[in-house]
Amino acid sequence: MSQIKNLLALFGLVAIIGSITLYTKYDEWITGYSQLRPESREIYADMAKALFKTGSAVDATVWRAKVMDGLDAEDVEDVIRSVAIENNIKNVGELPLSKQVEAMTGQPQRLIKIYMFCSPLTAAKMIAYNDAYSAFLPCRVSLVEDKEGNLWLYTMSLDMMIDGGDKLPPELEAEAIRVKEVMLDIMNRGATGEF
Repeated sequence: MSQIKNLLALFGLVAIIGSITLYTKYDEWITGYSQLRPESREIYADMAKALFKTGSAVDATVWRAKVMDGLDAEDVEDVIRSVAIENNIKNVGELPLSKQVEAMTGQPQRLIKIYMFCSPLTAAKMIAYNDAYSAFLPCRVSLVEDKEGNLWLYTMSLDMMIDGGDKLPPELEAEAIRVKEVMLDIMNRGATGEF
């Protein structure tokens, strides 16, 4: 009986020492996390879940949509461009990456094309608020053929930019949310072929 008491006391001591060590080592992180807005905590918790599930930080920070069977790349491109025009967001460039790599290597490549979109006035306001937002510009949608020949659309999650820290000023937040909705509309309608 005394051995069980000693063993339990030892486990208790180890737990206390471990807790103190973790708290002192990660105090800044724990304090910072607790001070985040609920929306921010939810975003980072979802990112952590995705990271632990996939092992990929990239997968944890993007949205993806599988293109419906029967649609080809040209169909998807037509919808992407049409939805951008409908939502008054500028197509500021297209990078036919697979064609470029094919031209440089002489080897056939699976399709990879990146479309860049921007709302110039919103972009200028975001940069006026914080220069670091320039790294998020322009917004991109990628059309990618996977190794099995399926087409996918990807775009970076804008949730972290919108709700990942301090609350944006209301007017700027509304504009950022609109850009997020447009990017999701481009991706989702591109994937379904819905004009």
